[in-house]
Amino acid sequence: MLKVSKTPSTDGIDSHDVGREEVELVRRQYLESEQRFRALLESLPKVAVQGYDRDRRVIYWNECSTRLYGYTAEEAQGQLLEDLIIPAFMRDGVIQAHGAWIKEGVEIPADELELKHKTGELVSVFSQHLMLNEHTDSPLMFCVDVDLSDQKRAHRDLEFATRFDRLTHLPNRQTFEVDLDSLLDSCRRQGNGLATIYLDIDHFVEINDALGYDQGDRLLIELTRRLRECQRVTDLVSRVSSDEFVLAFPGVQLDPDVRRAVRHVQNVFREPFVLDGRERQVTACLGVAFFPENGESSRELIRNADVAKNRAKLDGRGAVRFFQQKLHDELVRQHYLSARLEQALDNGEFSLHYQPQVSAASGRIENLEALIRWEPAEGPPISPAEFIPLAERSGVIHRLGDWVIEEACRQQVEWRAKGFHEHRIDINVSGRQLVRPDALKSFEDSLQRHGLGPRDIGIELTENVLIEADETVLEDLRRLYHRGIRIAIDDFGTGYSSLSYLKHFPVTALKIDRSFIHDAPTQPKDRAIMEGAIFIGHRLGLEVVAEGVENAEQLSLLREMHCDLVQGFFFYRPMPAKEIDRLLGGFVPSHEGLSS
Repeated sequence: MLKVSKTPSTDGIDSHDVGREEVELVRRQYLESEQRFRALLESLPKVAVQGYDRDRRVIYWNECSTRLYGYTAEEAQGQLLEDLIIPAFMRDGVIQAHGAWIKEGVEIPADELELKHKTGELVSVFSQHLMLNEHTDSPLMFCVDVDLSDQKRAHRDLEFATRFDRLTHLPNRQTFEVDLDSLLDSCRRQGNGLATIYLDIDHFVEINDALGYDQGDRLLIELTRRLRECQRVTDLVSRVSSDEFVLAFPGVQLDPDVRRAVRHVQNVFREPFVLDGRERQVTACLGVAFFPENGESSRELIRNADVAKNRAKLDGRGAVRFFQQKLHDELVRQHYLSARLEQALDNGEFSLHYQPQVSAASGRIENLEALIRWEPAEGPPISPAEFIPLAERSGVIHRLGDWVIEEACRQQVEWRAKGFHEHRIDINVSGRQLVRPDALKSFEDSLQRHGLGPRDIGIELTENVLIEADETVLEDLRRLYHRGIRIAIDDFGTGYSSLSYLKHFPVTALKIDRSFIHDAPTQPKDRAIMEGAIFIGHRLGLEVVAEGVENAEQLSLLREMHCDLVQGFFFYRPMPAKEIDRLLGGFVPSHEGLSS
């Protein structure tokens, strides 16, 4: 029978001593682990960590929890969770959820919460929960809360920025449209009308340029204050762009109601605005559209009020226009024509007609004014009075102007080849063309390329263009003047109408506007203006041309005043180049009114 003897301990070490050392090692490792865990928690500057016992009393509270909730660790220690940071409306739910986790193992899910600060204010956090010593008599719940205040604030700021104007705090266009559609639903149910007013501050850009953007902002803030001050609860006000506001007035039924609403807005501008330490009178153009006559939706009403406002701006400062369907129809047509201009140039739909300028004394044709015509491939001709402003606004005027110069030069070369050497062609140059720095240089290059001289092609400019021209343009004009190129002021008398500036500009001729010619035989004031213009023009050494001569009485008067040249339907209408060929070749007799 074998005896099992106890194996003696090695090296004289007792087994009980070994066990104690192992326990001590484990304890030290646990303490070190706990210290590392606590150090980790304390090192998280944005993470608040709290520990709670089975009765929900605080056993751990890190520094971030103090910053987040306002309680120091000493204040929080031993306090109930629900008494510290849980809002009253959440209290019962939190207690039940904690009990369900301890007793039934139902975990509390992570979630965004609004917990309570020491001051009573709510704090936005993302809260996660961890249960230690689960299924024992001493379970510990740790809450890990991430502060969401910055994110929430950024979200609120972003939401505000997407819905409201930063400067005035008024609803922006998108918010206004939503609010207005809701208001329109109410108007439909109640059978009420509504007026929408589009407001555009006159010359706001000049205020910014002259006084600075801070003063422009000051004006907008003060205007907003005035609009809000007289705003009814049901009215809507919005800032939709830099210097534009839109207002809605529900309950407007009759014309007097509408005009009262307009006066209501106009009165806001009666008192001057204090800008840069001085009182300044500010005005605004208004466009008005009605519900339901001018639109069933917010977008329709805003668009139509904007159309009316744009038309009001053409009438001058402080003007008011009410939307009419024809305004919208004109806008649609202008948009169509603007889009067609480039294509029309490519398709060769433009041509030049020529109207003779004749000597008032002899009846001899002296010059020809080139006038552009647009004859679309489909549809009737389009008036220059309609498409030239569109070309100027769209920028197509530069390409169109280059085409006119080239075509006039080409035609003059053709006429010179046929022996017609005595007639100059004058072309009109738009002020918008002169915005391009090389416009007049391009004109000179075209003359040189076609082998033409100063007596072959002249230019006509309105007096407003000359007044507004910068020094570079004036220098280019002086160069043309000294080369002998004829430079005429067109429509003289309709712009600044100041004779004194004539001595400052390089011009060779005046063209008196037809509005003075028309009534000169019967209106003494028009006759006096015309006679004065002819007299001063001659004293300054300028050639004088009378436009729009339509009858013998006007011609007789111009001869008495010794006007140099006359132009108008009484003599010749603008004609295509082929008809001018016949005229210059002697196949068309002179007008009988030109005989002496």
